This record gives sequence, structure tokens and C-alpha cells, in this order.
Amino acid sequence: MAVAKKDQERANYAWMYGAQARKDGKERAVPPFWQEHADAWLEGFDDVPMGGQAKPVRSDMEAEVDEAAVGNPDAGT
Repeated sequence: MAVAKKDQERANYAWMYGAQARKDGKERAVPPFWQEHADAWLEGFDDVPMGGQAKPVRSDMEAEVDEAAVGNPDAGT
């Protein structure tokens, strides 16, 4: 489901304000202003990564990148 840009922006701000509240030692209670985005605020407070789970590195990634190309960046020039 697509989320409107403005709604996504508000959810991002709610997450950031939740994270800041945790750092400031505030209690884990969503302020009235953020009730519409309470889930994002709580995720920020609980230090849940924004945007869900991080993507895992593919198991065949090492086979695609050889040590010579990574170890010596000037080799290609």
C-alpha cells in the first residue's frame, strides 16, 4: 500500500521525536500531538529501525565481489 508523502513525513518525525524522548529519559507515553502516528512514535522510542528490518546481504554476494577489485581500487584504471 502506498503512503502519501506528507503522511510518511509525519510518521518519520513521530519516530524521531519518540527516539529523542527516550534519549531525554521521558516516560514511554505518546504525547497527544502524536496520537495519529503513535505506532511510529513508539517504534522510535523503542529504537526499532525506521523502515522495518534491514535487508540481509545475499549469500552469493562474496562470489560477485572478488578481493582484487576490492583490495586495490587503482587496478581498474
